[in-house]
Amino acid sequence: MDIIPKTRCLRCDGEMASMGIEKIQLGQTGWILGYLPNLISGAIEAEIYVCKNCGKIEFYYTQAIEEEDVIAKVKCPKCGQMHDVDFPKCPFCKYSY
Repeated sequence: MDIIPKTRCLRCDGEMASMGIEKIQLGQTGWILGYLPNLISGAIEAEIYVCKNCGKIEFYYTQAIEEEDVIAKVKCPKCGQMHDVDFPKCPFCKYSY
């Protein structure tokens, strides 16, 4: 995963200044339940940067992004392509194991 540099503006290449880390509320208010769904849905932490030149605001997620279930890969002995280990045949050359 590429890391986006936080020090330069993506729009004008100006210098970005940190505004700190804030919690951003998720969810929305409803007509019947009011603020209850908003409170239940929680919040995320984001680091906020603002451009000193153009005023563009950037939000960066502060928590580590977890990889979802990573399936092991195996190399096909016939064509050499990597594919998921749980396939009964190579999806590229149809070699049966």
